[in-house]
Amino acid sequence: MTGSRTYVVAGSSGFIGSRLVESLRADGHRVVRLVRSPSTRDDDVLWNPGLGARGASRDLIAVLEGVDAVINLAGAGVADKRWNDSYKRVILDSRVAATTCLATAIAETEAPPAAFVSGSASGYYGDTGPEPVDEDTPPGATFLARVASTWEQAAEPARERGVRVVHPRTGTVAAPHGGAFGRLLPVVKAGIGGRLGSGKQWWSLISIDDEVSALRHLADTESLQGGVNLTAPEQVTNGDLTSALGAALHRPTVAFVPRPALHLALGAFADELLIDQRMSASRLVSSGFEFRHPTVDSMVAALVTGE
Repeated sequence: MTGSRTYVVAGSSGFIGSRLVESLRADGHRVVRLVRSPSTRDDDVLWNPGLGARGASRDLIAVLEGVDAVINLAGAGVADKRWNDSYKRVILDSRVAATTCLATAIAETEAPPAAFVSGSASGYYGDTGPEPVDEDTPPGATFLARVASTWEQAAEPARERGVRVVHPRTGTVAAPHGGAFGRLLPVVKAGIGGRLGSGKQWWSLISIDDEVSALRHLADTESLQGGVNLTAPEQVTNGDLTSALGAALHRPTVAFVPRPALHLALGAFADELLIDQRMSASRLVSSGFEFRHPTVDSMVAALVTGE
């Protein structure tokens, strides 16, 4: 894709969003960040995602007119706090309200965006079992499956407006700083890391570099719509991943964290870490996307070197 384009990004200050904005701007594209606090930056626009459809103000609609893509990554961090009923409601409501706000505003534009990339997650599939699942697999029955399914449905007003809507069903993002691995790596480096539960559960991983590139690919590739799994072609179990990290860092990984200890620390989120989440990357690969880190070894090497 050549030439400067305009992207509107919600969730731009987050772990993934901040890196996405940096990547787009480094390539000369204009990025409008939707922010929730007043800002003096020319390309920052104030919005109130918590209002849902009522947040689709004239100012927001004007910002979305005719842009190349809107990329929505807004939502409370899944692992930011211990899960209880109250925080589970925050996880759901923050995603649905923000998506509803944007989809409603898009539906009211005179010249709608060319694409709406609206977030989702590997949690959409629930407990997948050991076999890889593709985008035609129906949603699962776990809490995060219900969240992801409702999250995707909230984009319907934009789809009805005729906008190409894509849902990146993102796996666990592997980065040396931030996200789940920002917490895991220091533990492994200290020599006290180990598998979670049995360690036999499958994890769908994608490197932060590939996550950012894939989001851009979804925004710019006209043939893609609906759910698209963002995961590396090669997957791994939690136990094998832990062993690979330990070997790369020359640290033991003989310890393990039993289910009761995980529940004590994380609440109900522990259950989500102990189920199989194994996605196929076939749709992303067949669309022409090229991975920088297609294998577990390449991701582990990037995590260890910080590259």
